[in-house]
Amino acid sequence: MLRTRVLTAVVILAVLVAMLFAAPADGWALFVLAAALLAGWEWSRLAAMAPASQAIFLALSGAIGAAMWLLYVRHAAAFFEQLALGGFALAVAFWVLVAPWWLARSLRPAPFLRAVAGWLVVWPTWLAFVTLRDASPWVLLATAALVWIADIAAYFAGRRFGRHKLAPLVSPGKTWEGVAGAFLGVAAYGAALAAIARSHDTPLTTIFAPGHGLPAVGAMLALAALSVEGDLFESWMKRGAGLKDSSRLLPGHGGILDRIDALTATLPVAALAFALAARGAAA
Repeated sequence: MLRTRVLTAVVILAVLVAMLFAAPADGWALFVLAAALLAGWEWSRLAAMAPASQAIFLALSGAIGAAMWLLYVRHAAAFFEQLALGGFALAVAFWVLVAPWWLARSLRPAPFLRAVAGWLVVWPTWLAFVTLRDASPWVLLATAALVWIADIAAYFAGRRFGRHKLAPLVSPGKTWEGVAGAFLGVAAYGAALAAIARSHDTPLTTIFAPGHGLPAVGAMLALAALSVEGDLFESWMKRGAGLKDSSRLLPGHGGILDRIDALTATLPVAALAFALAARGAAA
């Protein structure tokens, strides 16, 4: 099992890095679109949709994905930018207001609301993958690495120091000590990026320039908190559906949503902040 998990992780990372830095913009958008459509199929399983509802949800998901990709490749830049900003704003509202409320009250909303939630989870994430990569592959990679570092730090801190359960009814393995470890790991990562950005001209220099990088590190800690929420939200959906994994598409890792659950909560927020900061700098 461990060998399969490691091998799958190596293959995923190799393909991801190759596409991130070598693929043309429309090729990258199509690559992550395929992942988004598969994630949408997994969501329909987590939402426990009836077969007819699932078919409608998947058909509409395909239509939404195709329309957004065609809009992107036809270089309708101004309209696509507005679409992305709207998607990011909806995602922020969902992750800041709706998802915590559902989690705190262990709510299982109506099927229609679960379907809408799936689109708010999947499509702003696709938009963020596209727009952040357009800004700079390094910006996207650095943001994704934040989530990976938070996850790794939480795992080891939880194993070593974990005593107090974070959300035992949702994900019994997660602890507050693990969350503290995630914050420490992300803070150290942010401090390292700030030091590099101040001493060398990098794609991240403009992000870490203000306030000696402290505002950027603070934003990274906020994203780390959202990554925990994204992880918990998918765990809650899986528990409600009686599933251990979102699917078995990735040997040893479960499904695509199992790998991007934290990214669905962080990337749209990061993309919105980056876009607004870029607009402010250009004004």
